[in-house]
Amino acid sequence: MNPVIILDNICVRYRAPEAKFGTFKEYAIQLLKRKVKFKEFNALSNINLQVNEGEILGIIGRNGAGKSTLLKVISRVLVPTEGRVRIRGRVSPLLELGAGFHPELTGLENIFLNGTLLGHTRREIESRLAEIIEFAELSSFIDSPLRTYSSGMVARLGFSVSTTWQPEILILDEILSVGDEAFRNKCKVRMATYRDAGSTTLLVTHDSSTVETLCARAVWLDHGEIKAIGPASEVVNMYRQSQ
Repeated sequence: MNPVIILDNICVRYRAPEAKFGTFKEYAIQLLKRKVKFKEFNALSNINLQVNEGEILGIIGRNGAGKSTLLKVISRVLVPTEGRVRIRGRVSPLLELGAGFHPELTGLENIFLNGTLLGHTRREIESRLAEIIEFAELSSFIDSPLRTYSSGMVARLGFSVSTTWQPEILILDEILSVGDEAFRNKCKVRMATYRDAGSTTLLVTHDSSTVETLCARAVWLDHGEIKAIGPASEVVNMYRQSQ
């Protein structure tokens, strides 16, 4: 096994005011008077995890369990309060719908914008442009502003741009939960192809059947802690029994 993601004792701690404030002005006044009391809570606690090259790792758990926070730490979007993150390879993250896109730009313009953010040159993007549009199935809408797209169309465009070039490490946060079944199946085929070619994928989804189908291993997060990690079918069954 060749680990490409290593997390050592990761902790992400937030603090929030104990009292609720009706307006930001009220909060600012009380803060200046030093009358705001804070309470701390851990979004992630003692996370130790290794993800191997060529693996699709499923991450499951209830809303608020810390799944998205974990992906942000791995994507370097969020710096952990404690612990060490080691990544070997370029990360291509799809952390939320529309991330890296601009709603007033056309689909075509957003391809160049997002492709550039992922580190590709204009020449590289132009050479794969037809392939990106074809996979996303958006040729009739590619010159329309992104704000006119449905959530499924945005997801198709984001997934297509991120995976037209084989990613070293692909991170998907609920992206496969939108769109039609035919496109989701097409995404799964591409992910499996890249897995066989050595790409590593972290997949957050509420669709446990997708985890069982695509993933050899899964992680169950609960209240910011790893509840279980192991073969995908076993972890999914444990999670289902806890519901």
